[in-house]
Amino acid sequence: MDPRIEKLSRTLVSYSCNVKKNEKVLIHFYGVTAIPLVRSLIREIYAKGAIPFVGQKDDTLQREIIAGCRTDQLALMVKHDMVQMKDMDAFIGIRAHDNINELGDLTSEKMNSYMRDYSSIVSDERVKNTKWVVLRWPNNSMAQLAGTSLEAFENFYFDVCTLDYSKMSKAMDSIIELMDRTDKVYIKGPGTDLRFSIKDIPTIKAAGESNIPDGEVFTAPVRESLEGELSFNTPAVYQGTTYENIYFRFREGKIVEASANLTEKINQVLDTDEGSRYLGEFAIGLNPYITEAINDPLFDEKIMGSIHLTPGKCYDEASNNNNSAIHWDLVLIQTPQQGGGEIYFDGKLIRKDGRFVIPELECLNPENLK
Repeated sequence: MDPRIEKLSRTLVSYSCNVKKNEKVLIHFYGVTAIPLVRSLIREIYAKGAIPFVGQKDDTLQREIIAGCRTDQLALMVKHDMVQMKDMDAFIGIRAHDNINELGDLTSEKMNSYMRDYSSIVSDERVKNTKWVVLRWPNNSMAQLAGTSLEAFENFYFDVCTLDYSKMSKAMDSIIELMDRTDKVYIKGPGTDLRFSIKDIPTIKAAGESNIPDGEVFTAPVRESLEGELSFNTPAVYQGTTYENIYFRFREGKIVEASANLTEKINQVLDTDEGSRYLGEFAIGLNPYITEAINDPLFDEKIMGSIHLTPGKCYDEASNNNNSAIHWDLVLIQTPQQGGGEIYFDGKLIRKDGRFVIPELECLNPENLK
């Protein structure tokens, strides 16, 4: 077996999920190309004296289920899947989608119902009550999105996913300390002039425990504090549809105007429920190996020199009390190649054009994290 797969398995089992003897671990995966990793994970879990369980789904079959799903059916699916999830101590989710747009032509009504009445309920149980990590798997579909050969993408993938996350975690302490004492945030750039508060909301480091690849620090805006406009320069996939040129205008925290290449459809997403027009997360991307978008949110939200803001549900550990069935990370890259931009904390410039400019945060610039 490829030693890079074995190294990744050890990272997921020992570092991300910290699996202990006799714990029960659910490996849940989409797509057959991820099977070599699943096999390696099973062996690694057994080596820990723990118990592996495996579940598999297929996007084309999911499409058929969602297209005809009924409310009573979704309730029964929740009942059955929650029995298994409540028995688990850890969860490893692997996504090897053959076509990220497979669900793109399903109606908003069906997708919103599936998210609200099934997916978000089971996900809440997983997030709140298991040690979990979610990752993508390199396949031809991802390589095509990135515009590379499969071999080149695999090399990039393993560099990103097996970096020294413990080193990154230590470096993050400096920005955690700063953000925890910050009140006002100001973000400026092309099409963006946005102010909000993060006062008294905890800042959390994400350094390989819950996502692979990882590399971000996140908090949440005070729910009603956002004022101004925000333009995203990175495509974003949601429920199988790719949105570009996303623009929001905020008033008292609410998205009162939204446009994109698919303006009507993005407004349907934002009308999923009351909380979907408010933000549940503000995060800063720090992964030194991820420098440009590949149309995959688990990678794109970690781009060095980026930020992301998230319509929908907040995280419990960084709560602004916004609740929603959606949680959609949208990315703004502020490197010079993408038009640049600035971040101010309490009136002080802390990052310009994607690079930290104050001494205590220089440890987070890419040359110091590789």
